[in-house]
Amino acid sequence: MSELNLILLGPPGAGKGTQAERLRGDFNLPYLATGDMLRAHVKEGSELGQKAKEFMDAGDLVPDELIIAMLLEKIDAEGDDGFLLDGFPRTVPQADALDRAIADRSRRLTAALLIDAPDEVLVRRISGRRVAQSGRVYHVDSNPPEVDGVDDEDGSPLIIRDDDKPETVKNRLETYHRQTVPLIEYYESRGILQRFDGTRPPTEVHDHVRATLATLRLEERL
Repeated sequence: MSELNLILLGPPGAGKGTQAERLRGDFNLPYLATGDMLRAHVKEGSELGQKAKEFMDAGDLVPDELIIAMLLEKIDAEGDDGFLLDGFPRTVPQADALDRAIADRSRRLTAALLIDAPDEVLVRRISGRRVAQSGRVYHVDSNPPEVDGVDDEDGSPLIIRDDDKPETVKNRLETYHRQTVPLIEYYESRGILQRFDGTRPPTEVHDHVRATLATLRLEERL
């Protein structure tokens, strides 16, 4: 069975998390979310985590080589059939460094999966979220409460999280475009970028991704 070494790209609100969860179930791939992995290393006090914490405590960014070392450790332990990477790389130099590190293990990326949607759709999708004290999440369009602004279960008021406010969402999208457009062009120039329409229902996106990966696997075997 050919391995699937995948990178997941997409703006906030495009549905990456939903598709990542389904792909993990489909292909039994380790999900390498760099933020989660970094926090786990720091919490465990691993050697890599201790080094990372020194930079974090000083208010500095954790160097790329430390992040890549954490990724490779996880890939070596669990990624024989491939991996699903989310949150890294964010820049072209990081992408180059990751490619070299993977190549040193005689491996290469299978595809960069871009789940995309127009900004106006993403702003509406994210800013429409409403959250109850219990953590239940509603949406003004797709999953509204029975009474506007009130939790169905306990009657508590629903709130808009700061990260979900329209201006914050627009700022997040501006950052995403500034950082990620060069990365999209980078993977497109290498012929491994696969685009998916994040405005479609999640099941349709999932079916498209699965079909694309099945085709890539078939081509690898030929």
